[in-house]
Amino acid sequence: MIIPWLDWASLAIRWLHLAAGIAWIGTSFYFIWLDRSLRVRENLPTGVQGESWSVHGGGFYHVQKYAVAPEALPDDLHWFKYEAYFTWLSGFALLIVLYYFGANTYLIDSTRADLTPTMAIGISVAFLIGSWGLYEALCRSPIGRSTTVLASSVLVLILVSAFLLTQIFSDRAAFLHVGALIGTIMSANVFVVIIPNQKKVVADLLEKKLPDPSLGAHARQRSLHNNYLTLPVLLLMVSAHYPLLFSGGAAWGWLVVGFIIVIGAIVRHFFNTHHTGGRGVQLIWQWPLAIILGLGLIFFIASRHELRFTGQVSDNQAFNIVEQHCVSCHAAHPSNPAFKTAPAGVVLDSLASIRQHRTNIISQAVMSQAMPLGNATRMTPEERSALGQWLQQTAD
Repeated sequence: MIIPWLDWASLAIRWLHLAAGIAWIGTSFYFIWLDRSLRVRENLPTGVQGESWSVHGGGFYHVQKYAVAPEALPDDLHWFKYEAYFTWLSGFALLIVLYYFGANTYLIDSTRADLTPTMAIGISVAFLIGSWGLYEALCRSPIGRSTTVLASSVLVLILVSAFLLTQIFSDRAAFLHVGALIGTIMSANVFVVIIPNQKKVVADLLEKKLPDPSLGAHARQRSLHNNYLTLPVLLLMVSAHYPLLFSGGAAWGWLVVGFIIVIGAIVRHFFNTHHTGGRGVQLIWQWPLAIILGLGLIFFIASRHELRFTGQVSDNQAFNIVEQHCVSCHAAHPSNPAFKTAPAGVVLDSLASIRQHRTNIISQAVMSQAMPLGNATRMTPEERSALGQWLQQTAD
């Protein structure tokens, strides 16, 4: 009996990661909505900043927010932190199982950097820690006093990281690492700033002291960052399923990441403004701008790919390319030790099966370098163009 323990571990950890991530994002979105739905009304208790009424599941809820904290705390104070912690822990565990154990297959692209698995893993960890350290330094520096300057600086930090990662790792790994370093920043915001500051406020209240208002201000700043980064990080973490995003390659992958971050932030700003009560001209620009930028991203990615073959490509030429670069994985019995069966059940052992999977091949191997994994067989741009030309011929 053969049990693929690594595959089962990957499945279990991914399930945990999805569940924890949904719980974290759900509570984050809820509290951002709650914070922005607060309204100031007459006869509010002393110290209350605003209140919000809502209805759900047949019941009515009345929530009040204190500017700093109430004079006394109840015994059943609810904290929201473990969702963030388990999201990061499960995500890092998944990174280990998939990208560290499978470094040669998923992490390393020898055409970009000739790395050993140990070197690649060390670089990966260094990026996660280093990017968070630089982010923390920016927030605690004078730059952190200006929301606009800080947001711009964080964007530059992410884009520089994206550029460096695309020079070192495969596109699949680079995009995932950009998502992972953003996720590390977001989780660290909860672990290092938001929860500790809240604990300090609670401790002051228990000692009958007036809590420092700056503690709440700093926690809210980090919470706001997490809010605007949520939509981009979601897409980056699932980018491996959409290799068209990798068409920018090493030269322009960072710009694709920039599009994703800006579009996600604009969409999130729409909902934040709507929750605050904004209407009319305050809400008419976000979606049109996001759509324009989305179309700009589509046309930019399309412009990055040009077929270098202008003549006809024979069936034998196309099949030889697939046989040399694809069949080690996409066969009934893969020779690549990383796979027991063909990935996604795609077997490319005939011209008919190649034509059947035409769309995926164009996306994965022609318009991007997502396949072969890590470009282990060193498929050339000319071969990609020839394969794309043949697939285009068969569709005409």
